[in-house]
Amino acid sequence: MKKTIVDLFEASVKRYPNNTFLLEKVGKEWTKTTYSQVKEQVYRLGAGLQALGVKKGENMALLSEGRNMWVVGELAMFYAGAVNVPLSIKLEERNDLMFRLIHGDVKYIMVSGTQLKKVRAIKDEIPDVKHIIVFDKQDSFEEKEIALEEILKMGDEFLASHSMEEFLSVAQSIQNDDYATITYTSGTTADPKGVVLTHRNYTANVEQSLTLVDIDETWRTLIILPLDHCFAHVVGFYIMMAQGATAATVQVGRTPLETLKNIPLNIKEVKPHFILSVPALAKTFKKNIEQAIRAKGKTTEKLFNFGLKVKQTYYGDSNLDFKGFRLLLKPLVALFDKILFSKVRENFGGELRFFIGGGALLDKDLQKFYVGVGMPMYQGYGLSEATPVLSSNGPEKYRFGSSGKLVTPIDLKICDDKGNELPLGEMGEIVVKGENVMAGYWKNPESTAETIRDGYLYTGDLGYMTKEGLLYVKGRFKSLLISSDGEKYSPEGIEEALVQLAPSIDQVMLYNNQSQYTTAVVVPNKDYLKRALNEKGLSLDTEEGRIEALKLIDADVAMFKKGGEHETMFPDRWLPAAIAVLAEPFTEQNQMINSTMKMVRGKIEKAYADRIDYMYTPEGKQLLNQQNIDALA
Repeated sequence: MKKTIVDLFEASVKRYPNNTFLLEKVGKEWTKTTYSQVKEQVYRLGAGLQALGVKKGENMALLSEGRNMWVVGELAMFYAGAVNVPLSIKLEERNDLMFRLIHGDVKYIMVSGTQLKKVRAIKDEIPDVKHIIVFDKQDSFEEKEIALEEILKMGDEFLASHSMEEFLSVAQSIQNDDYATITYTSGTTADPKGVVLTHRNYTANVEQSLTLVDIDETWRTLIILPLDHCFAHVVGFYIMMAQGATAATVQVGRTPLETLKNIPLNIKEVKPHFILSVPALAKTFKKNIEQAIRAKGKTTEKLFNFGLKVKQTYYGDSNLDFKGFRLLLKPLVALFDKILFSKVRENFGGELRFFIGGGALLDKDLQKFYVGVGMPMYQGYGLSEATPVLSSNGPEKYRFGSSGKLVTPIDLKICDDKGNELPLGEMGEIVVKGENVMAGYWKNPESTAETIRDGYLYTGDLGYMTKEGLLYVKGRFKSLLISSDGEKYSPEGIEEALVQLAPSIDQVMLYNNQSQYTTAVVVPNKDYLKRALNEKGLSLDTEEGRIEALKLIDADVAMFKKGGEHETMFPDRWLPAAIAVLAEPFTEQNQMINSTMKMVRGKIEKAYADRIDYMYTPEGKQLLNQQNIDALA
């Protein structure tokens, strides 16, 4: 049966013509756009693209902040038969942008006014691009640039001079296996890979995702993740579209920071029922809640912490466990909810039922915090190559620490490094088969053949399944620490715990490639160190202060070792025996973290190869070495 994104959209417009599909704030007002109004805009723009000369199968790029025109623009491309190459607005380096436009064989670009300067800077080096369609009014347009208004006028003329049947024939000719998007991964290794997703990949993943969450036409979401994210794409607006529900986007500011500041305000205004999040955002929200509570004084803070403990005890780690004596806490839970936590939730609009977290692993303590305030944050798991959703916790079934139950239908197995299936409960590579598995990597047959074998997608992620039917994801299959005797261990859990529980550590990457001991490159939390040193009458400006700061970092790592507060969390042999303190953080700018805030291990290992080698020398193994002292200067 034919089930393209166009088919999905047409069916939704028929069923929910007067429901609000898109919500956008420009200036001081939120504007509602219904399903039938979106269809009208899509038809006009789609017809304009046909009039411009866009041919079926040609690739177009979309570079814009999240807004109505992003969604309308992508749908319009499909009505012209084109393939979308969505680009991240975080691409600052001209080479990153150029690589995607050239490698992606892009012929047309849709771009917002704020992103236009990036395209203009490389225009002479992308000769294959025929036209650049600019969403926002400009004082003047350069060669190849066309205002959106112009394309819409061309669309009106096209629709007036051609029959509706003729216009729709292109969109109706699209089949399930036709390409819909080419999404470039952030490149945790060499060049980014273009993940080719078909129309059926998307509609299949919409159907699969809806087996995990029960959404109806009354629901609203505010998409705070960039729309080029596969996760935001499918769960942000295609799932909402399928159900006749409403998707709002964050008000675009004059700068990225201003857009970021609009998020809490927009959440209050939109009153979303669920929000998609990533760990970095979850931590920011938590910090803001705690600061607001602290500002109300010591009594409120004590009450908040006590109430949090009561609720966390009541709810436990899962809704699958027998509550037993914990049921006695129910009246107290209701009281705290009424007098305290309902007020916290008002800052999130008051109607938020849950967050769904994707990207890196969500810290268990973070999840417990959110269940305590009455806005659970459910961990999900997926990857762009699977369009992306594979599993998630949800209101019906959750266990903190897990990545939840699998979407249906899906065929998932856990394999060893030779590709043999392992029994239930054993850890290995997560391997999946389903209609949501990508068509392959764009112009990269070698990587495609390596990743997809016999229809199965080898995810490169490490995990296991339990009898409860829950998936546990433990990190990257290929980022395992390997000791000198060949034993393997995943570093992600240790790294997450160090960042969460060691106040002196901001970022950390563990390393052990068949060596005698594990080492760590550490980005220190300088704000914390400065405060702690200040209490001792010291500062980072002196060598004495820097030596004391290194001792604080050492003491934080020692908490996880024998005799320490967290000694039972991890095997001692996998904890770092040597530390290299870095002067610079891992950022997207230096390409050491990607757009989903995951560390790019290969880049970090390469950049700090000398420091890593040094840690395996007698001098480098000593924490108080000169390189570490200098790094804190």
